[in-house]
Amino acid sequence: MSEVFSPVASPPFNPWLLSVAPMMDWTDRHCRFFHRLLTRHTLLYTEMVTTGALRHGSTERHLRFNGEEHPVALQLGGSDTADLAHAAKLGQDWGYDEINLNCGCPSDRVQRGAFGACLMNVPLTVADGVKAMLDVTGLPVTVKHRIGIDRNESYDFVRDFVGTVSDAGCQAFIVHARNAWLDGLSPKENREIPPLRYELAYQLKKEFPTLTIAVNGGIKTNDDIAKHLQGADGVMVGREAYYNPWLLSTWDATFFNDNHAVPSRGEVEELMVNYMERAFAEDGCPWYAIARHMLGLHHGQRGGRLWRQVWSNHKLKPLPPREVFVIAREALARGAEKPVDVC
Repeated sequence: MSEVFSPVASPPFNPWLLSVAPMMDWTDRHCRFFHRLLTRHTLLYTEMVTTGALRHGSTERHLRFNGEEHPVALQLGGSDTADLAHAAKLGQDWGYDEINLNCGCPSDRVQRGAFGACLMNVPLTVADGVKAMLDVTGLPVTVKHRIGIDRNESYDFVRDFVGTVSDAGCQAFIVHARNAWLDGLSPKENREIPPLRYELAYQLKKEFPTLTIAVNGGIKTNDDIAKHLQGADGVMVGREAYYNPWLLSTWDATFFNDNHAVPSRGEVEELMVNYMERAFAEDGCPWYAIARHMLGLHHGQRGGRLWRQVWSNHKLKPLPPREVFVIAREALARGAEKPVDVC
């Protein structure tokens, strides 16, 4: 099959116009490779990598990525200035395009490490960390944060946080437009229960017109994206990008004025099979560790459920991915041929 994808590494537009959110256990390098097949320009974020993991763990395991992923940002979790500087320098050395500091995750594990959303209570600590990272790297250093902590719904809280951190040199903020409740809610509940208040992100843009303000949280459609771009500089999409990845295939034409030929779903699937074979040859990665990220490729399509069942069937794990690909395509065709019930 002819090559259908050519990534663009250095777009001449606002790099935060559209991005896919960092999502733990989901946005690994295999997921990001898949997403890059669907969109040339959208900024992709890693899962959060803690500074402790980079101090004491395998740097290669945590920082390795595929060259095709650019533009790609490294998200860090931590609060110690020396550790953040060390991690940011590593990120630059490994070739990332941006360093992002997580100030939005409310999980118990993150709170025990004194970073994530609880950092919003200590903006001077965040400012010190941002300055330390900027001192050792020429990359953009950005912050992803919430609009408030617990039941403090005052706009002044997030305004003062952004003002303090921007004084340290941070020029781009990704605003998850919900409060983070540090007690009483699970991370999943923290993505659903606190109300979305996009107007606070829009107000930040009005009050800090020279800063880049991107909005995140509950965004699912291109209409949503277009609406938010009227009040903010950018939009970050999270779980919808994972569950309904074909949405990404519309973004280059709709938002970046790039009408390049988009590969079909079948072509994307075959490119992923090629990648599975490459990953196994390079480091023994099994195909099913990669296939899990593309299970939404036929979301909403006839035959999609049968196709998804093939790629997630544990009994097929001993087979090479190209054989599974053939079985999955046959299942998709069978499902598409089933008659539609008419009431």
